[in-house]
Amino acid sequence: MLFSRATSSLLTNSRSLRVHSIPSSALNFQTNNNTQQIMKFSSSVALSMLVSSAAAFAPSSSSSSMMQKGLIQTGRSFASAVGAAAPVRATFDQEAFIQESKDMRMKHLEEQAMFALKTSVEGISKDGQCVFPNALIAGDVVITDLLARLGYLKDGKVKIMVVDTFHLFPETLEFLKEVEAKYDFKAEIFCAEGIPVGDKEAFDKRYGANLWKEDIDEYDRVCKVEPFQRGLKTLETACMINGRTRWQGFERAWIDQFENAPIGGGLAKCNPLAYWTLEDCFDYFGKYKTPYHPLHEKGYPSIGDAKDTIPIPEDGSVRFVNYEFVGDKTQWLNYASERKGRFVGLANKDGSTKTECGIHVEGAERTWDRDLWEADKSKVKKVDSTDGALEVVKSGKASVMVVYAPWCQFSQKMEDEFEAFASSIDMDVFSFRGDEEREFVQTNLNTQSFPTVNVIKPDGTVIKYESEVRTVDAFKKFVEETL
Repeated sequence: MLFSRATSSLLTNSRSLRVHSIPSSALNFQTNNNTQQIMKFSSSVALSMLVSSAAAFAPSSSSSSMMQKGLIQTGRSFASAVGAAAPVRATFDQEAFIQESKDMRMKHLEEQAMFALKTSVEGISKDGQCVFPNALIAGDVVITDLLARLGYLKDGKVKIMVVDTFHLFPETLEFLKEVEAKYDFKAEIFCAEGIPVGDKEAFDKRYGANLWKEDIDEYDRVCKVEPFQRGLKTLETACMINGRTRWQGFERAWIDQFENAPIGGGLAKCNPLAYWTLEDCFDYFGKYKTPYHPLHEKGYPSIGDAKDTIPIPEDGSVRFVNYEFVGDKTQWLNYASERKGRFVGLANKDGSTKTECGIHVEGAERTWDRDLWEADKSKVKKVDSTDGALEVVKSGKASVMVVYAPWCQFSQKMEDEFEAFASSIDMDVFSFRGDEEREFVQTNLNTQSFPTVNVIKPDGTVIKYESEVRTVDAFKKFVEETL
């Protein structure tokens, strides 16, 4: 929150505080009455300073009273020691002090997060929509509760967006219904392009039940990145809220509460929990008795797709039940441990361990506002239907055809180079959007991922360009070798 004048004054004064030691002469025990008077005077001055300093920093009237009582008691013990030359023994309730400190921290974190959310909604998104893509993991549920406390869910100032990958745990979608009912909102659900929400059979028929096994990058694009991008665009997002934290791992260790997402329109990104730990999230649940994902009670610190998410540890011995931890909670709460059970058994194409689903990597928030190789503006001829694609294949003429998806970053990156190739070669060059006709392009145009470039021979044979080097010279060389 913005500091009040009183708070600023307190901070300024606190910086100027110095520790004053009691003169050594005052601690030299003598029988002389004058010396004893000096010692009593010095002890009273020291006690007065300690009590005043404690009062200045006390977070509440109750804690101020507690600290003053403790210091007065300590002062009496000290005065007694001066008179009797006995050792000083001060009482200190360590557990009470720790809890008081944690309460102070939580209060600050809540205020800081709510200020970030207010800034996002009432400042950044004044002329657009604030959208929260919600995965219902611990941090996301905290943000949902904070938004409800601010009234932004009921009045629609923040829209909740959920991406259904068709591989979520059944408990996740059931929990979504519970959260919707409690906080009185309706989430906007987005899934793979061309598939009705909740229709897993239609997804399997069009994209394949094992797409994630065959091509994990393509799975991420189809089931996560494209619906995510489409959701942001559909909801006319000006600022995106998300639950990433520095505590989640080295890939996120330097994020701040606000970032500019790499999107053409200058979309802002708010990370209200940037400085929270996972323990803070569970402490928040305990403080407000908010709902939390039911799989926390079965050993899952974080929840993603059912196909690659496991409990930590795998025997499920650590759980969060009735707002308390069972087992060794450090296995969940240590730095970078929250997501240990995610993406299990998955690897990127370069062989590295997978740690991100594709949504929170550079460029993932980029939306597409137009098709690629637009008709009447490009040397690349547009094929608009499966029948048209078959006509090209059966035409008896040599040609080149790219099968693409307009949302695919690799298709976008090769647009200019493929345009230049079409302008430089004396043969027909075509483009066909394949993400809406998966079965057809898999069967007829060698396409498992986008973009796929094919040389079509006069006899109708379709030859796939296998290289990922997508330059004019590379395309020309392949055409010459193939024909």
